[in-house]
Amino acid sequence: MSTPVEIASYDPRWPEVFAELRGQIAGALGPLAQRIEHVGSTAVPGLPAKPIIDIDVVIAATADLSAVISQLATLGYQHEGDFGITGREAFTTPASAPGHDLYVCAANSPELARHLVFRDYLRTHPGEAGAYAELKRSLAEQFRSDRDAYSQGKTTFINHVLAAADSLLEGADATSE
Repeated sequence: MSTPVEIASYDPRWPEVFAELRGQIAGALGPLAQRIEHVGSTAVPGLPAKPIIDIDVVIAATADLSAVISQLATLGYQHEGDFGITGREAFTTPASAPGHDLYVCAANSPELARHLVFRDYLRTHPGEAGAYAELKRSLAEQFRSDRDAYSQGKTTFINHVLAAADSLLEGADATSE
């Protein structure tokens, strides 16, 4: 049985937890990690979220993945594969670590780009972040014991935000030409 979907109020300690995890991961990976990004709802100040930190480790290319898997294993992470999402490799969370989901993405990964665009849009559009918070709470209540349905329920909203962000980028490109 899966853990129930619970949405917590924003916790100002989430960035601190991320920073601690980032330090550990960066120490193990060294130059293999181009950067380590805090993504997902816990990365948006004020946004309620499942209290699980989402982390994307950015590597130069998928050719580095084997070395990354070996180095992350020294911290207790185990590679789980891509779960059907090309360009995003998932890892188990060590039992002793704070709750988080760790992914490794190549710098040119479309999935990484989606995570960053979504995070950044919500950070700069509080109205949309508020609407997303309401949706998440509603879905968590409706699908408390069905994480897949909860996640699927967010898809339309996420795609709307990504399209809005894309149209803003296109507009910015047009004005800079």
